[in-house]
Amino acid sequence: MGGEIILYVFIFIVVLLIFLEYRNEKKYQQERRTRRKEPNKKTAPSPAPEKVTPKPKSAPKPQAKPQAKPEPKPELKPEPKPEVIKETKTLPEANYPKFTHIRLVEMGLSDEEAKEFVAELIPQIEEQFPLIEKAMQDLDFHQIERLTHGIKGSATNLGTGGVSDLLVDYNTYVKSGTDIDIVRAYFEHLIHYNDELKVQYT
Repeated sequence: MGGEIILYVFIFIVVLLIFLEYRNEKKYQQERRTRRKEPNKKTAPSPAPEKVTPKPKSAPKPQAKPQAKPEPKPELKPEPKPEVIKETKTLPEANYPKFTHIRLVEMGLSDEEAKEFVAELIPQIEEQFPLIEKAMQDLDFHQIERLTHGIKGSATNLGTGGVSDLLVDYNTYVKSGTDIDIVRAYFEHLIHYNDELKVQYT
């Protein structure tokens, strides 16, 4: 009897995960269609006004003057160079709480069963590392967004905090952000929080 209950719970969890992933994918596709419909408004630069140069007046003929010593030319001081203002960027700090699988326990799984599910998430995330690195080298932000979206859904279905919260922020940024330094910083944090998950669940 206990085995049948566990089997029913397992089937319920699988169906629930499939449903949540399907809902996330529909929401993701809807956001993409919305962004495509928004027109890109660009204003054409206004033409620069034409400069009108005044016609030089005819100078009167100089009268003969006694030769005088030439006046010394004033020393020309070099113009000061304008200060270059450097833009400062804020890299993500990624201070997230520890990952917890309490959501799975609340759904009816035992602590051991929940830990088995989370342990299967670790290699799934690691499989994406070389693909994300390649996309960063190619500056393919769309590919990075697609890759992080997949593992984000798996992580958020299993728990909160740690790698789950990091993937939510990472995926949200690459949907519209284009700063490769920030993208790389998120990737380094992803490796760090995945290592924390290894220590916690293996």
